[in-house]
Amino acid sequence: MADATAVHATFVLERTYPVAPERVYAAWADPASKARWFSCHGEYHMDFRVGGSEMSRGGEPGGPVYTTHIRFQDIVPLRRIVYTYEVLRDDQRMSVSIATVEFAAEEGGTRMTFTDQGVYLDGLDTPEPREFGTRTGLDRLDAELRGELAGV
Repeated sequence: MADATAVHATFVLERTYPVAPERVYAAWADPASKARWFSCHGEYHMDFRVGGSEMSRGGEPGGPVYTTHIRFQDIVPLRRIVYTYEVLRDDQRMSVSIATVEFAAEEGGTRMTFTDQGVYLDGLDTPEPREFGTRTGLDRLDAELRGELAGV
């Protein structure tokens, strides 16, 4: 492929939630909770364990289908989750990334640090929309922790 390109980028997002680390970690580890705040797609499943997987797939009617495949590489309960993931648009791989989510107790709640190290392929994706989408997801995590997504 003559026009094959690879753009590398890292971004780090830090959030503080006014709840215990157990609640923040559970929002990542519990499939029902994670589906509410993470998945905006029609098809979703998660097997939360080292070596387990997570998948979401969907898109707007008549538009492209986006699929995310996740593999959990390392889990330290209440402290750290490390996973690799790829994003596809229809059958084309757009990106491959490694993400690390770290949880730390602090007075009045939990400090969570999300680090994403990605390679964006062949001009099909760029770092900016990925960071924007992750920020939006973490806003939804905040709503989940406040109980606003429980009925979704």
